[in-house]
Amino acid sequence: MSTGTRKLLVFTGGGTGGHVYPGLAIIDELKKEGRISSEDIFWIGSGKGMEGEILKKHGIPFFSVPSGKLRRYFSLKNVTDLFLIALALCKSLVFMLKYRPVLLFSKGGYVSVPPVIAARICRVPVLTHESDLDPGLATRLNARFADRICISYDKTREYFTSSVAGKLVLTGNPVRPAMLEGDPEIGRRSFGLPGNKPLVLVIGGSLGAQQINLLMAEVIDDILPHAEVLHQTGGGNGSDSPRPGYVRREYIHEEMPHVLAAADVVISRAGAGTLWECGTLGKAMLLIPLGTEGSRGDQLRNAAFFAEQGAARILSGDEASAGFLRKDVLELVSSQETRLRMGEAARRICGLNAAQSCGDLIMKIYGETVLHR
Repeated sequence: MSTGTRKLLVFTGGGTGGHVYPGLAIIDELKKEGRISSEDIFWIGSGKGMEGEILKKHGIPFFSVPSGKLRRYFSLKNVTDLFLIALALCKSLVFMLKYRPVLLFSKGGYVSVPPVIAARICRVPVLTHESDLDPGLATRLNARFADRICISYDKTREYFTSSVAGKLVLTGNPVRPAMLEGDPEIGRRSFGLPGNKPLVLVIGGSLGAQQINLLMAEVIDDILPHAEVLHQTGGGNGSDSPRPGYVRREYIHEEMPHVLAAADVVISRAGAGTLWECGTLGKAMLLIPLGTEGSRGDQLRNAAFFAEQGAARILSGDEASAGFLRKDVLELVSSQETRLRMGEAARRICGLNAAQSCGDLIMKIYGETVLHR
C-alpha cells in the first residue's frame, strides 16, 4: 500500500463481532453509494481478536496492534497490559505518520484506544461510536479525543459529562444490510424445519452461551409440542439432536439472515448488535443477559431498556431459571398478538438508519479534511 495520493479512511475496534459488524455495515453503506473506494479503506485491530479473520473474509486490509485491557480495579495484569498499550500506541503512531489517513472511525473495544490517541496526536479527525446504552471505559477515553461521538440511544446522553455534550450525535447502531434481506422459507428449508409451528431461534453470540444451553436442555421437551427450535450452541457444544423439530448447530453462518427472518421468538444474550438486528426486523425477544460477574453490566442495562419499552422480556438473576424460561417461551409462542406488539416496540427503538447516518457524518468530515489538505 503506497501513500501517494491516497485518501485513507481508517476504522478501528475489535475483540468481539459486536465491535466489527457495525463498522462493516457502515463500510457497506459507503461502498454501495460509491462515496469511497474499497482501496481507500483500512482497519486497525488486535492480532488476538476475531476481527482479523472477519475482515479478511470481507477483503478489507488489516493492520494489527497489541491489545491491552483497561481495568478499573487492581490487577497484576495491569502492569503487563500497560506495556502492550504503550506498544500499540507506538505502532499506531508509526501507521498514522506513514499513511496520513484522512479520518479515523472507532467502533470501540480496548484495542481502539491507542489508535484514537495516535490519530489525535497526528491531527487526524476522530469519530467514535458507542453501541450500548451506556458507554464503556474505552468509549469514555476515546470521547476525550474525538471530534464527534455517535450514540445509539438518545438516553445515552445522560452517561456523558457536559464537557462532551456538544460532540454527541444520535445515529443508532448500524446493522449489516445482509441481515435485513433474509428469506424465511430459505431459513426453514436450510435446516429441515417444516414451518407448521412458530420458530424459536436460540443464539448465545458467536461463541455460544453455556447458561442458555443448560436452560434449553431443561425445557426443550416442554417446548417442542408447541414450537420448532433452532439452537446455535457455540463451538464444542455439539450439534446432534434426536428430537424432531429441534435442530442444534454449533455455528450458523451464511444462513443467519434467513433464520432470523423466519424466527417468531428469539432467545439470546443482550449484546447491542443482536438487539438491533432483531429490533430492526421486529422480532419478539426473550433476553438472558450477561450479568456483572461476566461483564461490566452493559447487557443488563441494554436488556432493561428494551423491556421498559415493551420490546423484550428479561430473565436475569434468580429469574434466569428453567421455570421462568418455560413459562415465557410458551406464552410467546401461543400469542401472535403479543409477539407482534413486542416486535413493533422493538422497531420503534431501532428505527434509525444508523449506517447511513454514520456514513453521512463520516463523509462530511472526510470531505472537509480532504478539501483543506
